[in-house]
Amino acid sequence: MTIAFWCVLAAGLLPYLLAALSKAGNRYDNAMPRLSNKTGWQLRADWAQQNAWEAFAPFAAAVLIAHWTQANQSAIDLLAVLFILLRIGHGAAYLGNRPTLRSALWLGGILCVIGLYVAAARAA
Repeated sequence: MTIAFWCVLAAGLLPYLLAALSKAGNRYDNAMPRLSNKTGWQLRADWAQQNAWEAFAPFAAAVLIAHWTQANQSAIDLLAVLFILLRIGHGAAYLGNRPTLRSALWLGGILCVIGLYVAAARAA
């Protein structure tokens, strides 16, 4: 399995980690998990989880398409690892209430996804 495929797994697990963080502490009500009274960093962790789910599908598709077109594997792996690092930073910026940094990290992640599509297009 390639590094990029391991990154797809990591991207798929990241929302679960953020969800666990959003439920940490004494404010979480498992009887109403979607309607819990979250505030502060727990609420931001929930938002980060939602954003991580939104980012997962385009990233996973881009990795698969790049593999199917036999794009340069080093480029695929580099972009995939960079995407994961940026998404971890994005989650941390969300938790730390750093909106400008968070937006910059989000932009970097989406540029990695676009880069994967460009690599695929060049190989096709």
